[in-house]
Amino acid sequence: MSVESLRRAARESVSGLPRAFWWLWASTLVNRLGAFVATFMTLYLTMDRGYSASFAGLVIALHGLGGVVSSLVAGVMTDRLGRRPTLLAAQASTAFSVALLGFMEHPAAIAAVALLVGMTSNASRPAVSAMMADIVRPEDRVRAFALNYWAINLGFGISAAVAGLVAEYSYLAGFLGEAALTLVCAVLVYVKLPESRPVKDASGAADDGPAVGMGTVLRDGRFMGVVGLSFVISLIFTQGSVGLPVAMGAAGFSPGDYGLVIAANGLLIVVLQIPVTRFIEHRDPQKLLVVSALLAGYGFAMTAFAGPLWAYALTVCVWTLAEIVNSPTQMGLVVRLSPVHGRGRYQGMYTMSWAVASLVAPLMAGVVIDRLGAGWLWGATGVLGTVAALGYWLLMRSMPEGRERPVAEGAGVVAGAGQAGAVPGAGETPGAGETPGAGAVPGFGEVPSAGAVPGFGEVPGAGAVPGAAATGGRPEQRHVPAAEAV
Repeated sequence: MSVESLRRAARESVSGLPRAFWWLWASTLVNRLGAFVATFMTLYLTMDRGYSASFAGLVIALHGLGGVVSSLVAGVMTDRLGRRPTLLAAQASTAFSVALLGFMEHPAAIAAVALLVGMTSNASRPAVSAMMADIVRPEDRVRAFALNYWAINLGFGISAAVAGLVAEYSYLAGFLGEAALTLVCAVLVYVKLPESRPVKDASGAADDGPAVGMGTVLRDGRFMGVVGLSFVISLIFTQGSVGLPVAMGAAGFSPGDYGLVIAANGLLIVVLQIPVTRFIEHRDPQKLLVVSALLAGYGFAMTAFAGPLWAYALTVCVWTLAEIVNSPTQMGLVVRLSPVHGRGRYQGMYTMSWAVASLVAPLMAGVVIDRLGAGWLWGATGVLGTVAALGYWLLMRSMPEGRERPVAEGAGVVAGAGQAGAVPGAGETPGAGETPGAGAVPGFGEVPSAGAVPGFGEVPGAGAVPGAAATGGRPEQRHVPAAEAV
């Protein structure tokens, strides 16, 4: 391919997206550059503070529990209060709680604040997902969410290396650094991002459509099927930061070896996410989800036969390709299945599937490896991948071609208080009669890092070793019956 062809491809990958998207993208990148707590929490507790691996695991579990709780609450806030105030509140409170965690001394205080950090840091994800669906044209959503997912992994990959150096100097400096960068994100949101929440009419007074509450979400069988499949896929991908370090440790590899292997995940995402997304952008999502589920399941299953270090790296390459394909495609499916006026609640439920998986996956890996051996864990991932592939095939075989529930006639976008003009690209926000396509969001951005895992001492999840990169997360929407608003 010529240099001019590469330049043209690069221009096409980033052109046509509204200015508001790029400010949101920038806030995502800055936020992930400061991802210190999720990366080094286990090392901080075990090596710097001298706590046991069991206590570290408890703290990480509480951090994940906070994410489960906040997902649904933040989803409701996103729909009721708006995207911008929810983002601002979530990021400002995250900055405060992360800084506070660095000064905690008593074990109970550390555990309590870790729960708070998990709640606040996860609260921004439904709002980010919903805002991206609001401001990006339907035909551009896959590309937009892939770019945002790329920013997540680029930022986390850089931060893992830099934060490792910072941790050698001072863990407190790492906590304060993350707090400062999160505050920068909050300022970006407040200054540059007007409110994008669709309203029933231009004045926001009419309410001629059915109310969307959490009951609506729970009764939406097809969407809840996607949530269940997302949970299964999350269990698979999270083994990269849970089961893989345990298995490599048991096989005699060092934490540094694991860091090199898992770094291939972030590197491949940074290098391949954009070109692969260009290739799959307009292809059949059913086939993409089925193939990605099989690649994920059997990519991890290949670990059972890995011997030398390069073989482990090869397995990472296989399931990373699955992740690159699955993330934007599945997020696009969520957008299609979510009603415009319930995007926050739907995103919150979808985000929760990943948060719950981050709690279950460490338990699953620990129990299976301790009682049956690592080979059984990798066999289980193959089974889960097959189940997920079958589920996607069944779920989508009778789905109508790319329609999401439209905004009511005359719908518009409400600008945030004090904001001049409309949201950049607001004219591209899906309105009545439009046929939005697929999109995806970071959400949960990266796969939550594992806590202290049995059999591998103090090695945390992906990215815990300096230089390791993170894997990504997701969310988006559809149509359902009325329910009482929550």
